[in-house]
Amino acid sequence: MSSHPTSFAQDRPAAIPSGRGTQDEPHTGARKLFTQLVFMTLLEFVVFGSWFATFGLVLATNGLAGIIGPAYTLAAVAAIVSPMLLGAIGDRFIPSQNGLGLAHLAGGAVMLALPGVVNAGNGGFALTLIFVYMLFFQPTLGLANSIAFRHLGDNKQQFPYIRVFGTVGWVLAGLGVGALGLSSSANLFYVTAAASIVLGLFSFTLPATPPPAKGARFSVGDLVGAKAFRLLRHRNFAVLMGCGLLTSISLGVYNTYASPYLGALGIDNVAGVLALGQASEVAFIVAIPLVLRRIGMKWALFAGMGMWGVRFLLFIEAANNSNWLAIAAIVLQGICNDFFLVLAAMYIGQVAPVELSAQAQGMLILVVSGFGAFIGSLVSGQIYDVTVATHTEADPGSWTAIWAVPIITAGLAALLWALLFKHSRNQDITPMQA
Repeated sequence: MSSHPTSFAQDRPAAIPSGRGTQDEPHTGARKLFTQLVFMTLLEFVVFGSWFATFGLVLATNGLAGIIGPAYTLAAVAAIVSPMLLGAIGDRFIPSQNGLGLAHLAGGAVMLALPGVVNAGNGGFALTLIFVYMLFFQPTLGLANSIAFRHLGDNKQQFPYIRVFGTVGWVLAGLGVGALGLSSSANLFYVTAAASIVLGLFSFTLPATPPPAKGARFSVGDLVGAKAFRLLRHRNFAVLMGCGLLTSISLGVYNTYASPYLGALGIDNVAGVLALGQASEVAFIVAIPLVLRRIGMKWALFAGMGMWGVRFLLFIEAANNSNWLAIAAIVLQGICNDFFLVLAAMYIGQVAPVELSAQAQGMLILVVSGFGAFIGSLVSGQIYDVTVATHTEADPGSWTAIWAVPIITAGLAALLWALLFKHSRNQDITPMQA
């Protein structure tokens, strides 16, 4: 903990008013803040959704199918290396809105160089650029969450209504890329670059979000966010991270090979079909407050973890000339993502001490987009090379071995979660001690 505990109360941004005030000024300030957080979240996922969903298809179309697995693996390595570091620095030195802006401006510059490299078939340089880009981008997911939770204050239950616009942003990006005919084109990276630059500039207009641990002594361990690892002493937090790791292996497999698989099934407009998954998130994300009241945090997260296994079972069945099952699997995105990633971020926002908020959100990104995605993309990439890439006669049925991995890990995660996470529906969630 900081040696200056009073500084946290002084630096904490004001919460969004509840709306019961009688003066116009608080209402105006609340609406402005809500709008800013919404626009930040929407743009964050326009950036992400404009390229990440069909990146594998772009590589396969441009003669670089052999680096699909390594590309997503390097993206996961970047998620391991950068979020905790930037979170530790941001908790002490850099206002969060400035860190978000600088990261997106740098990422936009990298994206501008990527189309020419991919079109030239330079796989090695393309991998380098993707790695560098993801070093800048991965920490922004945790930073955006941290900014939202800091300014929501005691009104954290409003987070789903902000986060839903992230889903809207991903949907708009996917539909836009599909409508422009860029699902398999390297030119989609120009769309990402433009969105990154716009968000980078907009970030500097966000409300001031000062470092919550400003003035605290900085140690070498802080470079890797070591203090956030103290939270693993708490049983529920440790169980969340362990089950999150297992579940995110499924996410890593999906992100790496969902779009090439849809292409192998003969489905047109892959970006548009994938956007259906994000569209389903809109319905589920706004239902989160109701679901939490009805079944509680534990069983809502259980549903999110277990449903990952179900969607890959549908992928297997889709190989038997049943493309609608593959589309159904895509639409399950609403439960898979909202009741896993969004709820996990909400839980961390409720239990993490304010001085470790950015690092704790960074740890979630580290586990999910880092280690879990690394394992998922690495293992599935090796299976893909053996069962699909080296067999010109491979059909959709050849992908079954790839989908078996996430089915097993998702099922194990759901089982361990049900047995080990201890929290009753009516029990209050209180902040942990670091």
